Amino acid sequence: MVSIKDIAKQAGVSISTVSYALNGSQKVTQETTAKILAIAKELNYIPNAAARTLKKRETKIAGVYLTNYSGAFYGELQQGMLDQLAHHGYELIVCSGKESHRFLPEGMIDGAIILDAHFSNEELLSYADRGHKLVVLDRELQHENITQVLLDNKTGAKLVVDHAAELGHRKLYIVTGPTGSFDSSQRLQQALLTAEKNGIECSVIQGDFNKASGEQAGRKIIEEYSGPVAAFCLNDEMAIGMYNALSGTAYKVGKHVHIIGFDNIEVAQYTHPRLTTIDYSKREWGAAGAEQLIKLIKKESSSHKKVGVTLSEGESLCRL
Repeated sequence: MVSIKDIAKQAGVSISTVSYALNGSQKVTQETTAKILAIAKELNYIPNAAARTLKKRETKIAGVYLTNYSGAFYGELQQGMLDQLAHHGYELIVCSGKESHRFLPEGMIDGAIILDAHFSNEELLSYADRGHKLVVLDRELQHENITQVLLDNKTGAKLVVDHAAELGHRKLYIVTGPTGSFDSSQRLQQALLTAEKNGIECSVIQGDFNKASGEQAGRKIIEEYSGPVAAFCLNDEMAIGMYNALSGTAYKVGKHVHIIGFDNIEVAQYTHPRLTTIDYSKREWGAAGAEQLIKLIKKESSSHKKVGVTLSEGESLCRL
């Protein structure tokens, strides 16, 4: 592998002069810089990224840790992060699994955005104690090196249950996300609280934020069916699974089973009848997380953020 020592020898200059020239320093004349760059190109010189990182103590790379990548939700979220990071000259790598956790302590990334239930709070706090910069999208943690950018889950759940009550519903199934999910827990707690205030009877079905668990919940509702009922799926993937379960049966969405989702993913726009769901910008959420991470890395003032939500009404939830 060609080194700057080889370039210095061929150019007849010192190693430090080559280093200055390759880094665009004004300490070297334009003529000498041009000569050194030409030799570097001729020798097919490739900078040693690891050495540069040790010297500058930065990689210009941020990481995002995700529990998984499945579903339409993650694409928009990541695009928001990519756009914001690129604006500041940073790149993004997407990480999952225990082995990738070492990227932080080993300095392979300058900071990370966390949406991964496999990270314990204790592990994240230990990284923060060592000076690593983190933005969490899926939990509440207090530390000077951690910023929270959270979805307003409780407002979303309240909007859903209040709207169902206004339409005359008094029985509600709630299909949850996986055990340990912060978003699912927040939505479930608020849904139950709002249902109690509205005199709505609730039944909770354990789900997993995927279509299969939505289909399973749909079949359970059919088995127990005794009259029109509302079903609040805590994400759209499960709501679409419930549509699938009812398809081809005598039970109709919006007549027998009134379905509500959460996330307003693109495919939800093509359901028939159209899904009632909670809407927010996944791109803005991702961009907000990336923006706060850049501020932490640059040691600028960073603040906790909450991403707002609205109710998108469709015909899957109707008046009784």
